Amino acid sequence: MQLNRQAIGTLSERPDLSIGNLAAAPERVVQFGEGNFLRSFVDWMIDALNGQGLFGGRVVVVQPIERGAVDLLNTQDCLYTLILRGLQSGQVVEQRRIITSISRGIDPYRNWSGFLAVAEQPELRFAVSNTTEAGIAYVDEPRQSQHCPASFPAKVTAFLHRRFDRFRGDPGQGMVFLPCELIDRNGEQLRSCVLRHAAAWDLGPEFSDWVSKHNRFLNTLVDRIVPGYPHEEAAALAQQLGYEDRLLTTGEIFHIWVIEGDAEIARELPLTQAGLNVVWTPDLQPFRTRKVRILNGAHTMMALAAFLAGLDTVRECIEDPVLGAYVRRGVFDEILPLLPLPAQETRAFAEDVMERLANPFIKHNLISIALNSVSKYRVRVLPSLLEYRTAYRRVPTALTFSLAALLAFYRGTEIRDGALVATRESGPYFVKDDAPVLEAFADQWRAFAQHGDVPALCRALLARPDFWGEDLAALRDLLEGVSLHLSRILQVGVRDAIEVLRSQ
Repeated sequence: MQLNRQAIGTLSERPDLSIGNLAAAPERVVQFGEGNFLRSFVDWMIDALNGQGLFGGRVVVVQPIERGAVDLLNTQDCLYTLILRGLQSGQVVEQRRIITSISRGIDPYRNWSGFLAVAEQPELRFAVSNTTEAGIAYVDEPRQSQHCPASFPAKVTAFLHRRFDRFRGDPGQGMVFLPCELIDRNGEQLRSCVLRHAAAWDLGPEFSDWVSKHNRFLNTLVDRIVPGYPHEEAAALAQQLGYEDRLLTTGEIFHIWVIEGDAEIARELPLTQAGLNVVWTPDLQPFRTRKVRILNGAHTMMALAAFLAGLDTVRECIEDPVLGAYVRRGVFDEILPLLPLPAQETRAFAEDVMERLANPFIKHNLISIALNSVSKYRVRVLPSLLEYRTAYRRVPTALTFSLAALLAFYRGTEIRDGALVATRESGPYFVKDDAPVLEAFADQWRAFAQHGDVPALCRALLARPDFWGEDLAALRDLLEGVSLHLSRILQVGVRDAIEVLRSQ
């Protein structure tokens, strides 16, 4: 049978499956996006609040693009199964729950009036979104009273203007926006786009003033890996659960939501009171730095070296005694000491990251992480390397090695179909990056084939401010370190080259 409210009534109580609160409640949250992440993160949190009697509200979901899944959501009475699984203190943990926090889904492209009617609901207070990183961007488009605009900020502007008109600018009917898009200062950027639309559409200074003063656009940072629908396991899971769920989704146990907001909003949305890993803070930046440096930095420093060593997934790398020790050295010895949060907090976060990377339920391919590695290295790893060098007056061993591994990973002389063709022991692979990056590496590796001069190759590639933000070749100790590591990689391979590091 298909999952819906009728099906739930036939499910007997069982220890392996919990069901959210099914009691009626007003719609207090409007959500832009019906994808796996929001359903596995925000809607799961609202479900937890309702289950503990801390919120008493539902989520009305708005489909952000013309093709979406709200029809399927409504077919299942907005019910779906979330399976969270991973490692906790070294033990495999799995949780299965039917989430009941969503009331209905709306397609604004087919039901524009229905979408605007949501704005007239006095109980509505919060708005969340995940419209991809490109979603929060100003797109110049005319105001249309009868049709849905294309961009997410334009939809928000129309929504807020209807609410402003309906409640005659009542300050108490302002809303709290919690965007989950992975861009810096996401709340501020959304507010900026809304105000630009208000001016372009000539909606009046009173409306713009109401948006600015009585609506809160909070910056947030989200973190949970959500693989989504488990295609390979779907049939087996349906047998175990006793029903078919086309919206079933999976995620890791770990989660954190950092919100730049005050105690008043925290009381209205008591996420921490529900035992959820939510941090309310006046300054988001240290937490963003921690995530980028530790989680994303670990991904980037490991992926290229591990791939060249013959591994294919993140989990293989973490469980490998040589590569795993190399990653831990980079994270715990070279990245953590310089982070702007208490040492105990950063170490606990890093230990969580190590467990997350070893999650047996998530297959994260190293070659996927390797996409656009030059720009990723510049943002995720290089700041840690340079700060360590300044603080300790020497280059960090593991992070410097990771830069040499990057140069080795980009070892190719032919660009084919927009990718640089490179080779490891098991065969060829394709390096994907911006065209100028690929062309520069191909030129230097072709020159290397002629002269065999590793320091010259490193000097040419590191002396690119357009790649790294500065001329890294001007840092003599770094240039020498990268040249030494790259020479070893070319002579004995990545694994043996890392073995040498373990004695240093």
